[in-house]
Amino acid sequence: MTPDQRHAIVLEAQSWVGTPYHHCADVKGHGVDCAMFLSRVYSTVGVIPFIDPRPYPPDWHLHRSDERYLQTIIPYAQEIFTPPEPGDFLLFRYGRTFSHSAIVIKGSTVIHAHAQERAVVWGDLLLSPLKVRPFRSFTPKE
Repeated sequence: MTPDQRHAIVLEAQSWVGTPYHHCADVKGHGVDCAMFLSRVYSTVGVIPFIDPRPYPPDWHLHRSDERYLQTIIPYAQEIFTPPEPGDFLLFRYGRTFSHSAIVIKGSTVIHAHAQERAVVWGDLLLSPLKVRPFRSFTPKE
């Protein structure tokens, strides 16, 4: 990914901060969940085509072991094993699967659509509850 693409992803993610959390929604300023947040940010800046994994139940990750989220993103992203850079994203394990995402802004700072906080919010991996969750790092495929 180019530095310009990374910068565009960060700016687009920041423009969603404050959008209310709403399961399966994808309208900036009105409602979004973590899956659709990722899809909209990366497709808006032209890094990936628009992906629409809907419909999906809000608690699928609590009752099934299939990695539905991971399977959806694999055609468009590659796992990285170096520290993530701005514009990369993280998948966190919630329940039985990797089922929550956050976009890396800089260092340990991320932006994510968080159900418990009911909005798209800033987060810090070193200070938030996310720090105790297993996660995997990804970057969009070129």
